[in-house]
Amino acid sequence: MQVFERMVKSMKVFKFGGASLESAERIYNVAEILRDYQGEPLLVVVSAMGKTTNDLEKVVEYYYRRLRETAARSLNTLVEKHLQLAQRLLKKDEAAFGSLRHLYHEMEWQLGEKPYKPYDYYYDQLVSRGELFSSIIISAFLNQEGLNNQWLDARTVIRTDDTYRDGRIQWNMAQQQINEKVKPLFKKNNLILTQGFIGSTEEGATITLGREGSDYTAALFANMLDAESLSIWKDVEGLKNADPKLFNDTIPINEINYGEVIEMAYYGAQVIHPKTIKPLQNKNIPLYVKCFLNKSLPGTIIHQENGAAKIPPVIVLKKNQALITVSTKDFSFITEENLSKLYNIFYGLRIKLNLMQNGAISFSCCIDQNAEKIERLIKSLHPDFVISYHEGLELLTIRHYENGIADKLSTGKRILLEQKSPQTIQRVLKA
Repeated sequence: MQVFERMVKSMKVFKFGGASLESAERIYNVAEILRDYQGEPLLVVVSAMGKTTNDLEKVVEYYYRRLRETAARSLNTLVEKHLQLAQRLLKKDEAAFGSLRHLYHEMEWQLGEKPYKPYDYYYDQLVSRGELFSSIIISAFLNQEGLNNQWLDARTVIRTDDTYRDGRIQWNMAQQQINEKVKPLFKKNNLILTQGFIGSTEEGATITLGREGSDYTAALFANMLDAESLSIWKDVEGLKNADPKLFNDTIPINEINYGEVIEMAYYGAQVIHPKTIKPLQNKNIPLYVKCFLNKSLPGTIIHQENGAAKIPPVIVLKKNQALITVSTKDFSFITEENLSKLYNIFYGLRIKLNLMQNGAISFSCCIDQNAEKIERLIKSLHPDFVISYHEGLELLTIRHYENGIADKLSTGKRILLEQKSPQTIQRVLKA
C-alpha cells in the first residue's frame, strides 16, 4: 500500500488543448511527447479537437431555435470530420468506431426532441460530446501506438452541483470518487486518459465547468491525486508579458508565482484559466506551461512565491467592452444599501465586473459586451437608477507599469475611465 501511495504521489498530470489535437500530424506529436514518459504514472486530460466546441455551440443554437434540419446538417458535418480523422489514425478499432457512432446517435436523438428545458441544460448535453469524441479517438490511437492507456469518463468522478455551463465542484464527493475509481487504475496501468471541461451532477446529468474549463479539470485531478506537477501543453513557447497577436516585442516569462498568474487571469489574460491556480496553490503543485510544437523548450514554471524573478510590465487588452454608468434618480448617495442592490443584480445576471468605480451618486463598471445580458441589465436597473452606457470599448490593464507605457498604449484613444494603484493601472478606452 505504501508503494502505491508513493507512486501516486510522484505522478504527473498533462493537459492537451484543442490546438494540439486538431490534425493527425499533431496527434502523432502528442504521442511522441507521451512516449518520453512511458513507465511513469501519468494522467492525461484532453480537450475537444480544434474548434469543435465552437461548432457544437452552433448546433445547440440551431436546435434551441427549432432549426432542426440546420442543426442536424451541422452535426453531421462535425461527426464526419471526426470519423475521417479516426480513419486516418486507426488501422482497425471497431470498439472506438462503435463508441463514436453511439455518441452520434445519442445526439441525433436529442435533436429529435423538442426543447423544453433551459438553454444551458441542452448546451451541456450537446457541447460536452466534443471532449468524449476526442478522448475516444486519442485513447484508441495511443493504444495502437504501444502507449497502453485506460480511458476514463470524467463524468463518473467529477461531481458538481446543477449550475449548467458553470458547474461548481462538490469537492468531498469528487475526492471520494477519485479515491475509489481513479487511484486503483494506476495499479494496472501507468497511463490514464480522460476529458477536461465536463462532469456530472449527483443525479447523473452531464454538466460543463465553464468555457476553457479543461485547464481547471486538470488542476482538479492534480490536486485530488496529490500529483507531482501539472503540465499544460499549448501552441506557445510559454507565458509572455502580453498577447503576441496584439503586441509586438513581447517578453517571455520563464518563472512566475501563483499570485501574479491569478492577477493576470483576473484581468483577462487568456493563457491560464482563472480557476486553475487555486487547486494547485492549495497543495503547492507546480504548473508548467509547455509548447507541444517543440517539447525541448523550457516553457514557464508557475509555483509558490519566491521573490526571485523580476516581472516585466504585464499588458492585458480586453476588447468588446461596455461601460455602464448608473446614477440615483433622487440624487441620494451610492451607499452600502445601493451597492448591495447593484451587486445582487449583477450576480443574478452572472455578469462579471471587469472594472468598477463609484462616486457620490454614481456607479460605473466595465463589462464584457453582450447584447442580451446588457438588455436584461438595463431592464433590471431602470426602476431605481438613471443609466448610460458606451459600447465598442477596450479595457487596458498594465501590471508593474512603468512611466509612459500606459500613455503610449493609449495613443489616439479617448480615456473614459481610469483606475491606478502602485502596481496596476487600468483604462477604459474608446478608439
